[in-house]
Amino acid sequence: MFQRSGNMSRKDFEQTIEFIQDLDRAKTPAEVCGMLLSKVRKFGAEYILAGTMPSPGTSREQQISNIILDHWPIEWSRRYFAHGYVFRDPAIRGVTANMRPFMWEELEPLYRDDQTAWRVMDEAGDFRLKRGFTIPLVTLEGDIAGFSLAGEKLEVSPADRGMLTLLATYALGRSFLLRADDGKPMRSLSSREQEALQWAAEGKSEWETGEIMGISEHGCSATRECVSKATARFTRCRLRLKSTYRVTGRHGGAHEPARSGGSHDYQGIGGAG
Repeated sequence: MFQRSGNMSRKDFEQTIEFIQDLDRAKTPAEVCGMLLSKVRKFGAEYILAGTMPSPGTSREQQISNIILDHWPIEWSRRYFAHGYVFRDPAIRGVTANMRPFMWEELEPLYRDDQTAWRVMDEAGDFRLKRGFTIPLVTLEGDIAGFSLAGEKLEVSPADRGMLTLLATYALGRSFLLRADDGKPMRSLSSREQEALQWAAEGKSEWETGEIMGISEHGCSATRECVSKATARFTRCRLRLKSTYRVTGRHGGAHEPARSGGSHDYQGIGGAG
């Protein structure tokens, strides 16, 4: 069930649902990323990175394969991986230490005495990643994932966090589906399903939602199940919010795009890093 920030207005929610419907037309994760950028530039966001979190000891290639949405400075990603910053990145540590969305500057207590972590955060700023916002998420299988926005002048107010969390949850889930399902279109939510999702986002129980909508609790449960199925064909691709929210770090995300000549170039997986 989607949980809404107490500061998220119904208007913000409705506009976000409209945008989510638009995301259904995206055919690739790259298209999802482009659409997201058009939506979040108003916050000063220039870059997006999202994917599942790497496990300690994984190789660079394995870390890269975790990236789902990748619009991150290429040169920073190269440096990030070359120096092995991924497991010293305060933003990545912040994902497991704090289950709520956070601005990167809120992480300072986590790395105050760690010079390598300081260096990661400082160097990220040289690549226009001066300010960032990360949303931790968790898959139904229990894997931690994250969604990060960054830019030189990024500003995210408390009132915007709920909207961005809902947007990130669906966008990452949609991108998982596109990777697994070759971009087949998904059906749009009906007006009744949208209404059920709205009340769920406001924290209403199935019984309360049923009373408001004039349907039985069982009917409400069935409607919510349809919403769930409409937003994901495969259980492993669906995302849900854990507790209230979740995130990834100053993640330098990436895949390995082929270069002319057949060699590969890294874009990275690290947040600040």
